[in-house]
Amino acid sequence: MSATYAMYQEQILDHYKNPRNKGTLRDATLRARESNPLCGDEIALYLVVDGKDRISDVRFDGEGCAISQASASMLTEMIKGKTLAQARAVREEDILKAVGVPLSAVRTKCAILSLHVLGLALTSPKES
Repeated sequence: MSATYAMYQEQILDHYKNPRNKGTLRDATLRARESNPLCGDEIALYLVVDGKDRISDVRFDGEGCAISQASASMLTEMIKGKTLAQARAVREEDILKAVGVPLSAVRTKCAILSLHVLGLALTSPKES
């Protein structure tokens, strides 16, 4: 196992065991929830958007494998403080690069579930 591979495995475990931005936001402007019926992973995203269309706060909640939960944690770090346009620009490749290890097709679906939920949140009407 290469040192780089081991480092990314440690990063995944760190985000899984010590998730960043885990929880819910009662005052979320945008929110969405989705699950992967094949494996049972579930992710909910809560975003607070300020008057300048900037994501001032973000949280995720859910259950699932280490890959799905770690990638959700990583995604929240990527988009916090960004504009909605910048959040929309996050692609699958960005998530997979952050995860950093080769994934099977099934595990790739786990990794990008949070990005799919972000897309749902960004296309939902803003709450008042």
